[in-house]
Amino acid sequence: MTGQPAAGGGEAQRDRDDHGHRHGDGHGDEDGDSQHGGADPRPGAAPGRPWAPRQPGRPDVFTFGETMVALRGSGPLKLGGTMQVSIAGAESNVAIGLARLGHEVRWAGAVGEDEAGELVLRTLRAEGVEVSGASTDPGAPTGLLLFEPRLPDVTRVHYYRAGSAGSRLTAGVIERAFRAAPPRVLHLTGITPSLSPTARSAALRSLRLAREHGSLVCLDVNFRARLWTAGEASVVLAEWIPYVDLLIASDDELPLCLPPLEAGGGCAAGITSQAGLLRELGVGEIVVKLGAEGATAFTHGGSLHRPAKAVRAVDAVGAGDAFVAGYLSALLDGEGTAECLERAVTTGAFAVASPGDWEGAPTRAELGLLGAPPGTVVR
Repeated sequence: MTGQPAAGGGEAQRDRDDHGHRHGDGHGDEDGDSQHGGADPRPGAAPGRPWAPRQPGRPDVFTFGETMVALRGSGPLKLGGTMQVSIAGAESNVAIGLARLGHEVRWAGAVGEDEAGELVLRTLRAEGVEVSGASTDPGAPTGLLLFEPRLPDVTRVHYYRAGSAGSRLTAGVIERAFRAAPPRVLHLTGITPSLSPTARSAALRSLRLAREHGSLVCLDVNFRARLWTAGEASVVLAEWIPYVDLLIASDDELPLCLPPLEAGGGCAAGITSQAGLLRELGVGEIVVKLGAEGATAFTHGGSLHRPAKAVRAVDAVGAGDAFVAGYLSALLDGEGTAECLERAVTTGAFAVASPGDWEGAPTRAELGLLGAPPGTVVR
């Protein structure tokens, strides 16, 4: 079967919650000439916004959102049986994926003052993710997520996150965490603003802080129809787009990022046109996840496609987050678009080939394992 870097369409896939040119060395021109076509601009570089260089105490990536306790059943929930306990959250999935690839990552969010919250924080710490900016909420529980496999390729997800600690995240928590260590990259998803007005305000505040501190902004649309409507999402995303440097979306999510009169089409030509419109709106780089077909990146140098890696599919949940982690990892390494796509489809394939949201994320030393012939034993 073919690995899926991300769910590219279909509501059954969308409800699975977690799931060119050279970039140079990552430094913008000090004199500001990069806005006039200087060599090797960073992806998405808006005029006068440099790529933040590596500095002591400045993490590679900062991300935040709701991470929940995840219970995975072996079949229909109504029949009972055993469940595996883990954690799940789109942003923390990306954080773990990046940490395993050797990057310095900070995650902030709110968890309940309960054992479930302790599990979330303990797991992230164990995976090398810095969580000092996270907060605990004594007045609300940690969210819960139930995975119910119904068919080999269909999983139903049941959320219990209304009124959760994560949904009560505030702009103040994010501002303190961000200012404590401004990152090179801010990574956001479209899940966080769907949780509550306060979480939406926190996300918008982070975008303004990123502009203030020269952080590149990566947005993974990650639309969740069970959390808000397409119309609600479009209003928020339209406000965000001017801040976004790198946009990652599935083909059916691109229209959500465009003004209503421009959002249309869904075929290959439509995707190219939509990416062009987003570039005109200021987004420097657009990466479209096409599920089993791979992914295509649109930059100032044109478009570039990479097919998905062929693997034996076990679990598609979390593949999109693994894809994002791989892309950002190569970007942080100063690689070009081709290398970013290659690492992204590779990390996406690892996720597809393993059960769980983040458990199968590879380390840097493991990236080459997909090229090994069948039956290989590494001794």
